[in-house]
Amino acid sequence: IVENITKNKQALAISTPGYGASAESLFKMTLGNHIGLKLFNNLSDDDLFKPAYGSFYVELKEDAEVPSLANTSLVDVEIVGETTENYAITSSNSEEIDLSDLQKVWESELSSIFPYKKPGEIVETINNKTNVSTTNHMHIGKLKPLSHPRVIIPVFPGNNCEYDTQAAFEKAGADAHTLIINNLSAKDIAQSAEKLVEEIKKSQIVMIPGGFSGGDEPDGSAKFITAFFRNPAVTDAVRDLLNNRDGLMLGICNGFQALIKLGLVPFGDIVPMDSNCPTLTYNTIGRHQSRIVRTRVASNLSPWLANTQVGDMHTVAISHGEGRFIATNEVMEKLINNGQIATQYVDSNGVPSMSLNVNPNGSIMSVEGITSPDGRVFGKMGHCERAGRDLYVNIPDFHEQPLFEAGVEYFTA
Repeated sequence: IVENITKNKQALAISTPGYGASAESLFKMTLGNHIGLKLFNNLSDDDLFKPAYGSFYVELKEDAEVPSLANTSLVDVEIVGETTENYAITSSNSEEIDLSDLQKVWESELSSIFPYKKPGEIVETINNKTNVSTTNHMHIGKLKPLSHPRVIIPVFPGNNCEYDTQAAFEKAGADAHTLIINNLSAKDIAQSAEKLVEEIKKSQIVMIPGGFSGGDEPDGSAKFITAFFRNPAVTDAVRDLLNNRDGLMLGICNGFQALIKLGLVPFGDIVPMDSNCPTLTYNTIGRHQSRIVRTRVASNLSPWLANTQVGDMHTVAISHGEGRFIATNEVMEKLINNGQIATQYVDSNGVPSMSLNVNPNGSIMSVEGITSPDGRVFGKMGHCERAGRDLYVNIPDFHEQPLFEAGVEYFTA
C-alpha cells in the first residue's frame, strides 16, 4: 500500500513509529515541515504512546485517495488527523499543545553537550585582493588543448565518494579513472604506489575523494593517504605534475584533509608539517555533521573556480567529523592577501559567521576551502560531486558549484 502511494506520488511525508511510539513519529513530522496537526477521535491520547512498530504514518496530498483495502484484510487504514497552518498539535479531546514551546524543550535537552545551534559572531567577508590574470584559468603547459583530460582518482580503504566523483568528472567531459589502493600487505602497498605513479604520469588531474580513509585512524583523518603520498616516488610524480606539466589537484572532504596535511594546500608542495601549519581538526560540536550548507566564493584565483565570480553563492552537502579549519593569525593574513581563501560558509544573505547554523565546523573565519599559491591545488570540505538531477528537490534555491566543468575546461580551452 505504502509503495503504491509513493509510486503514484501521493505522499508528502512518511514516518514509521519507533521507540517513542506514534507521539514521537507525528511530532517529528510536524517539525520537519513546520506545520500543525489536528488529531481525530480514533487516535486517543493513550494510543499516541502505545507501541506501534510496523505502522506507517503517511501525509497524503490534498487530492489523494485513501488506499482501498478491498484486496487485503492484513492491515488497517485510518485517517487519524489533518494538517493545519497553526503550529500546534490538537489532541482528540481538543487539548492544544504549542509546537514552538515543545520544539524548544526537545532541542535544548542536550544543548549543553551538543550545542548545534550555538550562535556566533559575524566574521569578515573575504574578497579576493589579488588581480586574477586570465592565464590563471588557462592551461599554460606545453601540451596542446585536450578534448578529454585524464583524471586519476586513487581509492584508499575507507573512501566512499569515488563513484560520484568519477561520474561528476565524466559528466564534465573528462576521462576519469579510479585506482584501488591495496593495503593487504607491504608488497601490495608498494605495488599500489608504483601503479599510482604510472597513473599520475598519464593524467592531467589528480583527485583525492572523500570518505574515511583508514577509518580516520590512528586518532585523526587522512593519515594513511598522507603517508602514502609521502612515498618518494609518489611525491616526485606529484611534483612533476604540478611543476612541469601544469596539472591540477583537487581534494574534497577526506581529500582536503590529505592535501592540507601534506602541505599541497596552502603551500603548493609536499612539505614537512610543524605547529605553525594550518590544519583541519574536529568540529566544535564534538560530532559528525551531515547537512546542506551555503558557501560563497571569496576568491576565484583557482582554475577550479574559473566559472565563478567573487560573491557567487552555492549550495553543497557536507558530511564529516573533522572539518574545522584552523590557522594562526599570521597565516590567515597571508592566505587572505594572496587570494588563497577560496570559499566561506555563509548564511542566506551571503554573510559568513561563527554560528553553527552557518559554519557547522566552527572553522576560523568561516573558511570552507583554500588553494595553493597559484590556485592549481584546491581543497574544500563540501561535496560538490553529490549533486545532480532529482536530488535535493526539497531544498529551495539549490545552486550547484561548477567545479568539475572548470577543471576540465582548464585543459580544453
